[in-house]
Amino acid sequence: MSQYKSYTGIDFFRLIAAALIITVHTSPLASFSATGDFILTRVLARVAVPFFFMTSGFFLISRYSRDNDKLKKFIKKTACIYGLAILIYIPVNLYNGYFNRDHLIPNILKDLFFDGTLYHLWYLPASIFGAWIAWHLVRCLDYKRALIVSSILYLIGLFGDSYYQIAEKIPGLNHFYQFVFQVSDYTRNGIFFAPVFFILGGLIADTHHKISFRNSVLGFGISFVFMLAEAMLLHYFDLQRHDSMYMFLLPCMYFLFHAILHFQGKRLVWMRTLSLCIYLLHPMMIIVVRLFAKVTHLQNLLIENSLLHFLMVCFVSIAWSITATALLNTYSRKNRKPASNMGRAWIEVDLKNLVHNAKVLKKAMPLQCQLMAVVKAEAYGHRAFEISTCLEKNGVKAFAVATIDEGIQLRKYGIRGEILILGYTAVWRAAELKKYNLIQTLISYEYATALNRQGVSIKAHLKIDTGMHRLGISNHDINDIEKVFSLKYITVCGIYTHLCCPDSLQANDVAFTHEQINRFYSLIHALRDRGIAIPKLHIQSSYGFFNYPELQCDYVRAGIALYGVLSSPYDETVRKLDLRPVLSLQSEVILIRSIPKGDHVGYGRAFIAERDSRIAIIPIGYADGIPRNLSCGKGMIRIKQYFVPIIGRICMDQLAVDITEAEDIAVGDIATLIEAKTDSVFTAPVVADHTGSISNELLCRMGTRLPVTCSN
Repeated sequence: MSQYKSYTGIDFFRLIAAALIITVHTSPLASFSATGDFILTRVLARVAVPFFFMTSGFFLISRYSRDNDKLKKFIKKTACIYGLAILIYIPVNLYNGYFNRDHLIPNILKDLFFDGTLYHLWYLPASIFGAWIAWHLVRCLDYKRALIVSSILYLIGLFGDSYYQIAEKIPGLNHFYQFVFQVSDYTRNGIFFAPVFFILGGLIADTHHKISFRNSVLGFGISFVFMLAEAMLLHYFDLQRHDSMYMFLLPCMYFLFHAILHFQGKRLVWMRTLSLCIYLLHPMMIIVVRLFAKVTHLQNLLIENSLLHFLMVCFVSIAWSITATALLNTYSRKNRKPASNMGRAWIEVDLKNLVHNAKVLKKAMPLQCQLMAVVKAEAYGHRAFEISTCLEKNGVKAFAVATIDEGIQLRKYGIRGEILILGYTAVWRAAELKKYNLIQTLISYEYATALNRQGVSIKAHLKIDTGMHRLGISNHDINDIEKVFSLKYITVCGIYTHLCCPDSLQANDVAFTHEQINRFYSLIHALRDRGIAIPKLHIQSSYGFFNYPELQCDYVRAGIALYGVLSSPYDETVRKLDLRPVLSLQSEVILIRSIPKGDHVGYGRAFIAERDSRIAIIPIGYADGIPRNLSCGKGMIRIKQYFVPIIGRICMDQLAVDITEAEDIAVGDIATLIEAKTDSVFTAPVVADHTGSISNELLCRMGTRLPVTCSN
């Protein structure tokens, strides 16, 4: 997620966490105070590994996802790092007699999957298992239930770790943990320990509400005091089998991570690699320091003095890790694919403008009215995934689509708000409506009864035909409308109508729109008089909201307004709102040709050069949504500061422009076809007007083969 690129606090705390892990394996205060060393290494340092898990979850775990590609990449990358670390430490394992143990194969398998082939490497398989479990819990159960399940796993692990002496005395539990310890030496692993922290990280990333820095620090301080008291009591009563898991570690990490997120600035990605190298290499450096001390007879200084030992290990670990990081970065740069703005042609979606538009619309609505985001047709070409997930994260709780498959797709993306299907759904798909908790529009009385006969309980909005004569039950058929409310399997939770010409301010159109509104409310009053409880109402689409702002409804169905443009550049509206375009369409120059006077370009030889000319080929065409009737000089695009005409016929996949008067245009320059700027001549309404159409159609025609990049 690009909005996380400024969280510098995460990068800096990686190094702090790596240093804390070194303290666990070197006990810096052991020479001075056993209690102080216990507090440092067995309490404070226990935040390090959960922090790494939460950081991974912050960037990885989300209920919003098209697929599991991110999970696969994370697991593959972690597995490669784990494999490399295993190879690095084979000499150490040989020296320690690792391969001379009894039951070698079962022990190797146990170490590979849970304990790590060296004591610190358990973190890597735990990351793999923890990420996999957390990902699927969130996708299947959502955060609340996923947190409950992962917390139960953590609780099970807790009684196999810090509270083991209690569990050991409970009949049945003892046998359970003995079985667990045959598979893994610790419950501090990827099943019991890691998932809850991955989920917490993802929850913090997906949650719109953030805790203030003051409250974060206060929460962490209080939680840490309780965790310290918990640790000291457990240690005093000797209840611990191990000491990685505490009850108060969970709130500690929750508040600590929130506090870290408040430190923002430029991302320092190299710190991620550096901290990983420190983590992986520091046990080797412990061996190096001990060997150096032995050879130089400095054991008293570099080993017996625990603080100097720790500092020396840190120094050597950081030095070697900086070298390793530099080498890895050099290798990465050499093998990095050339940066390109999505390649051939692409859509840019400005999510900041989208969020701005949603806030402006909601602020202009009556107090109890909700924004219903219309995201049909891939969110008017903006792409439903990017738009709907962003809106829900920013408080939008109702969505509208045209088809059941669009609604199902939103659910698979992780959308949990209301989803209204505005169009027809085959009645035999009633079970899917219930399964995915979709709200179906009732388009006629006959349709409603047929849907009811399926015997599946579903939620519906009743559409009223007040004069558009497209979908809905006529406002005159009050008896049929009343009968719909008594259908056994249909729960009517909304009533709405659609206005024919809310975009027009001509007197006759305004009069007809008021007639539609009066018909709708007259029906509502009649239904109320018959004792029917009136559900939520909605009338206004974007232009209905612009031109009839006085209406009191429960929803506003915002489509084109949400995307920051009007249908036509000539449209006048009663209400003026500060809405900003969301979509830009761009491509690039891939070829420049010199064409002599009299030569032709493109299909049908539609362009004849009237002078020696230079043309640029742009790899975008009508298959990407560029209307073909912008051919032959009817349309223009911008390259750098130049407005250049489209020449010849637009092809399926390419178009050509005349750049004769723009000498400094070169291959690779960006070509803008639609621009997300209010005052641009390349806004969607202006471009659409050149084609004799409206921006709604132009945007919806953007082919799905165009990739999308989002800015925040």
